[in-house]
Amino acid sequence: MTASFGDPVLPGFRPDPSVCRVGADYYAVTSSFEWFPGLPVFHSRDLVNWRRLGSALDRASQLDLDGCEPSRGLFAPTIRHHEGVFHLVCTLMDGPGHFVVTATDPAGPWSEPLWLEGDGFDPSLFFDDGPDDGDGDGDGRAWFTAARVLDEAAGRTEIWMREYLPRERRLTGPEHVLWSGSRPGARWSEAPHLYKIDGTYLLLTAEGGTDVDHSVVAARADHVTGPYKGAPGNPVLPPATGPTTCTGHADLVRTPDGDWRAVLLGVRPGSAIGRETFLSRINWNDGWPVFSPVGHTALRRPLHDGFAALSADWSTLRTPRARFWSTGDGLRLQLRPERLGERTTPSLLARPQKQPDCDVSTELRFTPAAPDEQAGLAVVLDDDAHLLLLHSTEGLSLRQGPHVLARVPVPPGPVRLGVRIRGFRHTFAYAASDGAWQDLTTVEATFLTPLFTSVQLGLYATSNGRPSTNQAHFPWFDITYPSRQ
Repeated sequence: MTASFGDPVLPGFRPDPSVCRVGADYYAVTSSFEWFPGLPVFHSRDLVNWRRLGSALDRASQLDLDGCEPSRGLFAPTIRHHEGVFHLVCTLMDGPGHFVVTATDPAGPWSEPLWLEGDGFDPSLFFDDGPDDGDGDGDGRAWFTAARVLDEAAGRTEIWMREYLPRERRLTGPEHVLWSGSRPGARWSEAPHLYKIDGTYLLLTAEGGTDVDHSVVAARADHVTGPYKGAPGNPVLPPATGPTTCTGHADLVRTPDGDWRAVLLGVRPGSAIGRETFLSRINWNDGWPVFSPVGHTALRRPLHDGFAALSADWSTLRTPRARFWSTGDGLRLQLRPERLGERTTPSLLARPQKQPDCDVSTELRFTPAAPDEQAGLAVVLDDDAHLLLLHSTEGLSLRQGPHVLARVPVPPGPVRLGVRIRGFRHTFAYAASDGAWQDLTTVEATFLTPLFTSVQLGLYATSNGRPSTNQAHFPWFDITYPSRQ
């Protein structure tokens, strides 16, 4: 596939999408890794325009991300609907492993996690609701699949399956190994999803790793437990070389009209956005899926947040054990000893960067009471890679980790902070009170290149290891977009 998939339907930090349909309504969920709340849930009527409903894991009791390393945490969820209940499975890496949460309303509340047996990652569910032909298939049974590593260095994995009991929400019965890749030596066979189409079981997986060799592979079987035979033309979605790259990790859904679509992840190179959700039209050739681009241009809506309340798009790094913010008259962040660069939950609220080019600005009202007190604007990939435009007793400084890249004195009173982002080129600026904007410096921030996550834009405050009762006040936060060329 060399053609463009158009704009992403879920732009920004929206990797590993999964989708299901209930009547005329589509519901999608994506990975969230070390960010809280976990597993954002979306609703659509056309698969192009999506509305955030909330998150499946929005309570501290559901999700322990304490000490979670960057690009770990919650990997690759799958959402399915069965007999009035939504079932969502996912893996908490470096934690207890696979789990399921359920809800009758996808907007929540979702249940506490129930942990499932088995190792690996990228879990999925398949409800086999077709008629029983006497061989045990199609009798309403449900199945859990996942990928697991056999040889980390070689990238060798396999897809395994066990029966899932929906009412008891546990696994049972023997394990079946379904697949280990489209060819000998295949790397990173993962992201399994099962479907039953015209009486045949279709297994869809990703292959090649989630970088530029990412692809989609298909296999079929007469029985749910196999054996599965690969498509003659595998991969059915080859590694992409067009303006959208790294395409893969697809999940199919059938429209009310009987057509098929797929959501899949992809990357628009040249910025720190990372993996987003794209849409493909599915045609069929001899029973095998053919992925076709869906060309559309998404609206780029500017954001103005006055913080009457905290919207669902704002996240924290890891699970907050106590609320460190308040809203109503803008956003107020409590200065706390925790800081970026540590495996903690600092006083940081951030939201995904959704376009390669954008202008970000805010107003800061803050009087530092000690040299260690700092607050300001944050561009954050993770603990180890970020840029911070911070006000302190020494004035305004741009920091990359422990390094000060630029510094300027500012008078007391409110100060506006901003950054113009053009790909990896970040130009930071400031304006005292109602004065004109002044550029501070420009950074070529290729060190923000994502792995599994992507850049978040946000607001940050810290007392750098010392106790403090001070607060930083941000009356508003804006994101605007330059005109398309």
